[in-house]
Amino acid sequence: MSLRRTILTVALTAAALTGAVQHAAATTDRQLLFYNHSYGVFDRETADAIERSDYLRKFANFTVRTTTGTGGQTWTGRYLMGHETYLELFGVGDIPGQDGTLGSAGLGLGTEHDGDIETMASRLPAEGVPDPLEFLQTRDFGDGVPVPWFDAVLTAEQYDAFGAWAMEYRPEYLADPRSGVEPASYPGDVSRERYLNDEYQNHLMRDITAVRIAVTEGDLADTVPLLRAGGFVVRPTPDGGVVAVRGGTTIRFDSVARADAGMKQVEFSLNRAVPYRHVEQLGNSTLVVGPGAHAVWTF
Repeated sequence: MSLRRTILTVALTAAALTGAVQHAAATTDRQLLFYNHSYGVFDRETADAIERSDYLRKFANFTVRTTTGTGGQTWTGRYLMGHETYLELFGVGDIPGQDGTLGSAGLGLGTEHDGDIETMASRLPAEGVPDPLEFLQTRDFGDGVPVPWFDAVLTAEQYDAFGAWAMEYRPEYLADPRSGVEPASYPGDVSRERYLNDEYQNHLMRDITAVRIAVTEGDLADTVPLLRAGGFVVRPTPDGGVVAVRGGTTIRFDSVARADAGMKQVEFSLNRAVPYRHVEQLGNSTLVVGPGAHAVWTF
């Protein structure tokens, strides 16, 4: 473990003793980051079952897409798009390199107002990250010309199996008619709702209300400062993990060995209540929908 990770881990342990004070301080800060999306990498049987599922196409605004990003890197994901949030699912090898290994996962935390990512980054030194990493993600719509997509800020370059980043959509992308985004609702609108279209209204899934991800101790230590700088309230759990609340989606991290890492559970709100309980087996995962306006997907 690196020196910085050791320091962050010590700080996380200390938080358990001063949680009440930190909770009070965090709630006075304006929320800058919100759950945008998360991804998980699963075994091929599960990924293929998800991709072929007729039920998911009824349940959510579901699509399978290959994307070309910065430097020509490509990835093929299965997407469930909601009102403000979405889920990205991969099989082993669908993303190049370390990101495409079994149990890898990621979390994008987005801003709602132009410039908030800079404000968030200015908070990171106080959270033990003096030199955050900045990154520009681009997207190629197929003509070979990369379009600036979003700015990203990370707290660490190296990781075991999980990475989190802050993100803010770029005006060049939002102005490109191929992006399919909605018109701005207010000055500086870079919101999740603007980015995602309204097709979700024709399906059951509305949004992601909670995620649970198992990560290593080191990856957790690198993630907590980003959550705090973004305005989340971060509370330690008895088993060594944390729960981040505030902003509409609850994010829970379990601290585990690398072999046990990965996305474990996703909870959804629905556009309408259903009177029944439907169980859909998708490879080695299980999606339970209803009764009521709630669904849970366990991996």
